[in-house]
Amino acid sequence: MQNNKSIRYSRHYSLPGFGKEKQELLEKSKVLVIGAGGLGCPVLQYLTAAGIGTLGIVDGDKVELSNLQRQVLFSMDDIGHSKAEIAEKKMKLLNPEVKFKVYREFLNHENAIEIIREFDVVVDGTDNFNSRYLINDVAVMLGKPVVFGSILGFEGQVSVFNWGEKGPTYRCVFPEAPDPLNSPSCSELGVIGILPGMIGSFQANEVIKICTGIGQPLSGKLLIYNALTNGQITLSVSQIPENKKVQNLDATNFVCNSPSNGLEVSIEEFLQDEDYWKEKIIDLRSKGEFHQFNRGGRNLPLQKLAIQFKELEKGREILLVCQSGQRSQKAMEFLMDNGYKNVKHLKGGLQGLEDN
Repeated sequence: MQNNKSIRYSRHYSLPGFGKEKQELLEKSKVLVIGAGGLGCPVLQYLTAAGIGTLGIVDGDKVELSNLQRQVLFSMDDIGHSKAEIAEKKMKLLNPEVKFKVYREFLNHENAIEIIREFDVVVDGTDNFNSRYLINDVAVMLGKPVVFGSILGFEGQVSVFNWGEKGPTYRCVFPEAPDPLNSPSCSELGVIGILPGMIGSFQANEVIKICTGIGQPLSGKLLIYNALTNGQITLSVSQIPENKKVQNLDATNFVCNSPSNGLEVSIEEFLQDEDYWKEKIIDLRSKGEFHQFNRGGRNLPLQKLAIQFKELEKGREILLVCQSGQRSQKAMEFLMDNGYKNVKHLKGGLQGLEDN
């Protein structure tokens, strides 16, 4: 086994300033990767190859065809299967010396502390603000550093939060989540396929630096990368001491991957009675998307909903639709917060209807 290690990690052993000593530190480290999607895939691949001792994988999602454009760990054969389980299976083939702990569930306020407390470093590969605030607050409570990454369009961000006593937290950079109607996701605005690989590689590098003590982690700094220009800027971030005093979790602040409690209409339900639903559709996509493909109804882009929602009758049944189902869920929550009770949204969005 020792001989195998000397071959597998020979480039680390011969690397000045790294060597066998730093490699042994990696082998003793426990790293939790939350999200096995665009960012999580390259992070898992590079950390597994590097020889991290224990890797945790948290993801309750399944592989979809639309993932394959950027989540290059997966293939056509994996569609419909658990991302976390597929990731573990393939990473064991890459490096059987690494131990894996797999959580086939989404992180929430009930399981976050129990899961995160077992690891030395947390990698945030999530794609929504609620999850990021939850990860941040639990990490502050438990004293764990968080390697943060985010991607959208052609731009990505990387930072290290909660590193030591003076390290800023996620809340020091983003004190409050933006209005959900003005915070589009990758499924809405898209993302260039190569970008998650680049930002995820940055994240893996930060993990290795933290675990081995080499270099200087991106604590107190927010690196922003632009794929169109290959430009990078690094912003300085100051700690707000109050943000290091989190002592408990308020469950109402962390509705991650929240179920719709029967307020979703499935593709199958829609197709069974399309004429019934067609009269109730509010299509939240842009005008261009609407004219390219639609199933009728009124086109009211999400960005205009906050201004024009009062035009909608509160008593009538409403079916909100968009391309993937994410915008429609945001809009449903917004309307319900404003007194609309008879609102549903199309689960999975219109992309599931284009071939029907």
